[in-house]
Amino acid sequence: MNMVQPTYRHIDEMHPWSDREHRLECVAVTPEAPDVMTFTFRPDRPGVWFRYLPGQFVTLEIPARPEPLMRTYTLSSSPSRPYTVSVTVKAQKGSLGTRWMFDNLRPGMALKALGPQGDFSYARHQGDRYLFLSAGSGITPMMSMTRDLGDRSPDSDITFLHCARSPDDIIFRWELEARARDMPQFTLGLIVEQLSRGQLWSGLKGRIDKAKIALLAPDFLDRTVFCCGPEPFMATVRESLSGAGFDMANYHEETFHPVAPPPPNATVDHHGGVEPTRIFFSASGKEGACEPGHTILQAARAAGVRVAAACESGLCGTCKVRKLAGEVEMNHNGGILDDEIDDGFILACCSRPMGDVEIEA
Repeated sequence: MNMVQPTYRHIDEMHPWSDREHRLECVAVTPEAPDVMTFTFRPDRPGVWFRYLPGQFVTLEIPARPEPLMRTYTLSSSPSRPYTVSVTVKAQKGSLGTRWMFDNLRPGMALKALGPQGDFSYARHQGDRYLFLSAGSGITPMMSMTRDLGDRSPDSDITFLHCARSPDDIIFRWELEARARDMPQFTLGLIVEQLSRGQLWSGLKGRIDKAKIALLAPDFLDRTVFCCGPEPFMATVRESLSGAGFDMANYHEETFHPVAPPPPNATVDHHGGVEPTRIFFSASGKEGACEPGHTILQAARAAGVRVAAACESGLCGTCKVRKLAGEVEMNHNGGILDDEIDDGFILACCSRPMGDVEIEA
């Protein structure tokens, strides 16, 4: 019987993944904690490796409805191991996309993906010593950065503080404890809110506060801080650090709940009223009207032009399209880089036309 042998290639003989659309094949599904799974993917074609920054995110197109859902997930894997990528996700109550993944996504299946995107990475904000603060599934970018630093520079000075509802809800607990044994300057602090009857726990109990941060990371004033978790958790961390005199220029956080952009200005005609503008979609050959105050994304949907979108807040970058002509007012939340804007790209979800506009969509 002839066996097909995998073809070995050095990484310099392969092509890097870019921020355009790809298809990813699921190769593993791993339970991590109650209602938490890690999904591991490889490219659906040979000769591709994954290039991204630790802490960045991807947007997956999930076929949970006739019109696919776009959902954004942080990569928990490390770019130092570039042949697969992983997302570790928690199925929240009422979630549609994540619950579909739990119930349906299995090895051998493929999903469309956009990415990587995001600025939340130690590679973009480097320091001599790091303090990682996370709660719940906010641990995923911290694990990506920890895994990357562990491979590239295992003597990195990292204090890792994580909060969970209970000991059973600590994602990656065993790997974190192994890091604390194997990395000489890795300090781990775990905080849980509650314990079951008879459950043993030697760590701290309660919620994060300034006293617990100072106890577990006494030199926090001298560290570069990365924080990710629910907004109340991050608000407490911000208040604790700033109240202690921390230089907030060294504080970085990841959130997918940005402040809404300011209300737009309507287009005014010469008679003092408001009038719609015309949007030309060159790739699909369609034309539509954009009502005053509406976005390019809203106009595209009204014209039957599909533009992928996930957060619709100017953060994830999924709805990035090229503007071929005209001017727009764009109020984004970090989902697009300055050089991309210089190249003519905009985010459709937060761009409002200031006149007739042509879009490559």
